Amino acid sequence: MQPLTHALIVIDMQNDFCPGGALAVTGGDDIVDGINALMADFQTVILTQDWHPAGHSSFASSHPGAAPMQVVDMPYGPQVLWPDHCIQGTPGAAFHQGLRTDGDLIIRKGYNPAIDSYSAFFENDHTTPTGLEGYLRTRGITTLTMVGLALDFCVNYSAVDAAKLGFDVTVHTLLSRGIDVGGSLDAALDGMKAAGVTLTA
Repeated sequence: MQPLTHALIVIDMQNDFCPGGALAVTGGDDIVDGINALMADFQTVILTQDWHPAGHSSFASSHPGAAPMQVVDMPYGPQVLWPDHCIQGTPGAAFHQGLRTDGDLIIRKGYNPAIDSYSAFFENDHTTPTGLEGYLRTRGITTLTMVGLALDFCVNYSAVDAAKLGFDVTVHTLLSRGIDVGGSLDAALDGMKAAGVTLTA
């Protein structure tokens, strides 16, 4: 059992990111059993949940003539336009039915219609906090292990932000899966290593 200073963060294990979902990650559901098993090693487990309102500005459908996976400039920087996914209250936004959800906290992100939110810590302006940092600090948690979907986006952004905030961060790559758009997976792995994140199989 990990000490009280350690927490497991399970990122976006939702139906829309699993096979058959609106933004499916190949093999996304293959890691559910492994994540459930890993939860038993941690006294603190936090889950994140993409939670978009309909018509979110990161959806390609909100930009006439745009296609999914196209990149546009938003006021906060470049933004990949996604298929409509993880819309609040829909089956696609729900956690995978096989996932244990008896954690300590669920952090919902992406609910501001004007800005996307990959990281569990900040919206994509890299300034607006989700509140997770404060929760971890008040609990005395200093060491984080991350797993989930997608490795090159929400896991990556969460891990890098956590490392920048001074947490000791490990990402279990075998319990994560990536989308890999235009080399995004290799870039994410390199970026996490450069930020001081430990990658473990």
